[in-house]
Formats: sequence, C-alpha cells, structure tokens
Amino acid sequence: MKLTGRDGAAYLRRPDRTRAGLLISGAEPMRVVAARQEVVAALIGPEGEAEMRLTRLSAAEVRGDPALLSDAVKAMGFFPGLRAVLVEDATDGLAEVLGMALQDWRPGDAVIVVTAGGLTARSALRKLFEGSPAAVAITLYDDPPSAEEIGARLAAAGLVRMAGAARAAIGELGRTLDPGDFRQMVEKLGLYKIGDDSEVTLADVEACAPLSSEAETDDLIRAVADGKAGEVAGVLRRLQAQGVGPVAVCIGALRHFRTLHQIAAAPGGPAEGVGQLRPPVFGPRRDALVRQAQTWGVAALEKAIMQLVETDLRLRSASLAPGPALIERTLLRLAMGVRR
Repeated sequence: MKLTGRDGAAYLRRPDRTRAGLLISGAEPMRVVAARQEVVAALIGPEGEAEMRLTRLSAAEVRGDPALLSDAVKAMGFFPGLRAVLVEDATDGLAEVLGMALQDWRPGDAVIVVTAGGLTARSALRKLFEGSPAAVAITLYDDPPSAEEIGARLAAAGLVRMAGAARAAIGELGRTLDPGDFRQMVEKLGLYKIGDDSEVTLADVEACAPLSSEAETDDLIRAVADGKAGEVAGVLRRLQAQGVGPVAVCIGALRHFRTLHQIAAAPGGPAEGVGQLRPPVFGPRRDALVRQAQTWGVAALEKAIMQLVETDLRLRSASLAPGPALIERTLLRLAMGVRR
C-alpha cells in the first residue's frame, strides 16, 4: 500500500501494528531519520529498545547474510510486547530478500521497518512495498510540514495553548528549518514550558529558536558590525586555533553584511526589512540586525561589501600576503569605520 502526504504522516504517528513491513524513503536524510524515529517509537514504545525489542541491521549485513533478517524477524523476545527489525539504507538489491521476509511473516513476528534514500517510481523496493497487501510504503518529499503536522508535533510536546503570534512564528520556522532542527526546537520549547500552564508566547518561541551553529564566527562578525575593534583580534585568534580559515571568515562576514544591506535597503526601513528574512530571526539577534543596519546605512554597507569582496579575491589568488593578516586588517578597518 502506498501512502503520501497527510495519510503518510498520520500513519507514522499511528502505524498499523498488524502489518508486516513499512518502507520509508526520501532524498532528504533528516526527514527519513525523523520519520523512522517516530514510527519505531509508536510501534514498540519508549522502552522498546531498552527491552531489546528492536533489532538494527544495516543493508550491508543483510546483503552479506540474508538469514540474519529472517532470524531477527522470527526471534522470540525476552520481554512482552511488539518487536521491530530496522533495516537502514536499503537499496533495490535487497528487494528479493525483503520480499521473502514479507511472504514468510506471520502474526507475532517483528514488524520490518526499512529506510532508504530517494527511490524512483520504478524502484524494485517501492514496487515491492506498494504492491504488498501486508506492507506500507511512504515516500517523503522535500515539502514543508503542513499545519496539521505542526499541530501534531506541538501537541506531542504538550504545547496546546498558544498565542496567535507564537503559532505563526512556529509555522514560519517549520517552513524554513530543516526537519531535525525544527523537531529539536519544538522539543526544547516543550521542556522550556514544563510546569508553566500559561499559553506559549512569541517571547517563548524566540527564547527557543535555534541560533547559528557557527557561534564563534558570529561573535567575530558581530564585533565588527558593532564597531568593537578591540575584540576582533582575540576572537580571530581563537577561530584560527580551531582551524577556521580566512576564506571561511570572509564568506561569513560577506553573508552578514549582505544581510544588513538587504535589511537597510528595504522600502519600509530596517524594521520592515528584517521581517522579510528567510529563515526568520527572532529575539536579540533580530534587534541587533536592525540596530546594525540603521547604524551603517545603505551606502556604508555597500562600501563594506566591496572591501570584503576584494579581500576574498586576494585570499583566493596567488598573492604572497598571509591570509590571516589580510582578513584581520579588513575586519579591523570595517570595525573602526562604523559611524558613531
């Protein structure tokens, strides 16, 4: 049986425990991982893996010894409850082995959960699971989650009472963040509100929204944009010690100043321009971007971008000038030129 969209999402939350197998495929690995985690938890419960009711097999292991799959499906567990066998990163080469396992499956055997990358409509694996009355095939596409899916994830995290602005912000984050990042953000928000019966506000969402993973680089670029020249050298040294090269720093600075230029050049001004950014930004970072865009202005930002582009070209050329010194000089010039 083939399920897509809303039906597929609903099945992942409440799978049919009487079916022999499930195939989850998709080109985006994080979506496949999140779906696999959700359906396995729904099948065997939160303690299923601790009770040894989940067997993990790689595609290579099953390919090398097909009997491993059959033995795992038929094995008797030490604890009562449904068992599952997970076969990860499967390809069409396993279609025959998985087909035999589905045919031999009987009530009481472990449910076979198979994950795969992007599969075409002609894929032998897809045809096997879509055509089997005892199995389900779910193909995940790179589409943002629907309002129903977001609502279900919020409810699972105990987030029922929400202000309108908070719900709108979460919907926007669901459309722009990677699936794994969005799931972690919702879980973080659920933990943030434990013991607090009040409704979720926009401030709560802003407190839990993900920040850049390149925090040290962000600190350096923030110091430059704020005109704190005295902090530039120290942060730059720490980045160099971590193996971050001058080109990476220059690219990060270019990205930031182009963002500031986009905000400053918006017809309605920086306050309107920051709201047009995708993915959206919240909280202190949003306020900092507006302040920096107002401080620099469009003309100064254009000059800063030109300086960074010239530095980037020199860093990538055959110039004998040392890269760390080039990027440090450019960043210091920018920081010292901020209007007061």
